[in-house]
Amino acid sequence: MQTDNSIDFASLNLIAPIMRAVQDEGYTVPSPVQAAAIPIVLDGSDLIATAKTGTGKTAAFAIPMLQLLDESGTPGDALRGLILTPTRELALQIHENLRAYGRHLKLTHAVVVGGVSAGPQIQALRRRPDILVATPGRLLDLMGQGKVRLRDVEIAVLDEADRMLDMGFIRDVRRIVDALPRQRQTLLFSATMSKEIEKLAGEMLHKPARVEVTPPATVADNITQKVMFVDQGDKRDLLVKLLKDDDSIGCALVFTRTRHRANRVARQLSQSGISADAIHSDKSQGARQKALELFARGKVRVLVATDIVARGIDVDGITHVINFEIPNEAESYVHRIGRTARAGAAGIALSFCNAEEIAFLADIEKLTGVRLEEVDEHPFRHQGIASQRDTGGSAPPKKKARGGSGGGGNSNGNSNGNGSRSGGNGSAQRGQRSPSSAENNGSSRRGGPRRQPRGEDTQSRPTSQREGRSNETAAPKKPHFGRRPRTA
Repeated sequence: MQTDNSIDFASLNLIAPIMRAVQDEGYTVPSPVQAAAIPIVLDGSDLIATAKTGTGKTAAFAIPMLQLLDESGTPGDALRGLILTPTRELALQIHENLRAYGRHLKLTHAVVVGGVSAGPQIQALRRRPDILVATPGRLLDLMGQGKVRLRDVEIAVLDEADRMLDMGFIRDVRRIVDALPRQRQTLLFSATMSKEIEKLAGEMLHKPARVEVTPPATVADNITQKVMFVDQGDKRDLLVKLLKDDDSIGCALVFTRTRHRANRVARQLSQSGISADAIHSDKSQGARQKALELFARGKVRVLVATDIVARGIDVDGITHVINFEIPNEAESYVHRIGRTARAGAAGIALSFCNAEEIAFLADIEKLTGVRLEEVDEHPFRHQGIASQRDTGGSAPPKKKARGGSGGGGNSNGNSNGNGSRSGGNGSAQRGQRSPSSAENNGSSRRGGPRRQPRGEDTQSRPTSQREGRSNETAAPKKPHFGRRPRTA
């Protein structure tokens, strides 16, 4: 189904309390994915929606979910809405969106994520929220303790489904779906639509409607994409010079591949008099939230990040995304630069390219269909690297670094793409395996089809970890009879 840009929120048949909240947020015209998805969800149909980052996907499922649950039962009666999302930051952001859109309703919501104490989350669950936003590992942990029951869920949302699969949560998701009622409404949102996502949708959804706002892996027209050819050893000096000399860089998000390099770059920027902080999975949840808040408020000019924030984080006013290191997955590039030029604003994406990244640059240009404009007037330009762009050069093939020192690896060879293990709720004793460990490690130890993860885990995951599960057979489909009517 294609979208219709000719409608406004007033024509979407939203109830008065939600219309007031929408107006409070300053919304007048829905984004294409909102205009297409909201009527479908309000009609009670299952939905598969494909839309790139920064297109308003959260409101596309949160607004109709709030309306349907407000109309279907008594607030506080049972947990009736579930939203699954891959990362803590995205879960917390969705929770804030629910508060905003539901501010004039009596519905309540809670969020459960790993990396922090489970105590307050369990207390929130005892207050019988109507909607729960969760990351898979912590949710399974609490389900195992009997703290969460999904038997009354009427609407289930799987957000950022492709990222969920990339992080290894496929088996966790299937276990959670198995615990849901057979009669429910299911919504699946994804930035891209792969064969794996299609297979998962076939297992979870019943005769879903489809919304595709833009072709997968496209970049917003209002992002100017540029590349600077530079030797690896000169990248930090180039970054400092850019930030000191270019006043148009008001708020910059800088991406590295590894946690350790993010720390080093942020430290050098601070030593050069540029306010900067780093955010990655080694930091506690509190430290990560504080860094994001300071960045969003303009107290920190530069946030140096790994791919943990490449999707779903909506910070207004990011003028520049700088790829200090070009990702070795072209789709990760699309998600990274989607952090700028949000809500119709313009933005600039700069990529620092060394000799070994020429092949990655070629992959990006092939995927997006856009040739990045070269910035050749800078003192660190490397003519030899620039000349390899069109000749093909001798760039090496993509390769994985050894675990233990790169982004996402630790001394035990465990990936940590979604938070430190030490930040959990303490339920996983030494030598035991807890459901929440999958979330805290950024991939499910319980398996599912294993693809090479993207982002900060790409460089460090040991190849010996749990290989050989890619032939795991899919869980049998469960009968699905559509959204269950709420009993009186």
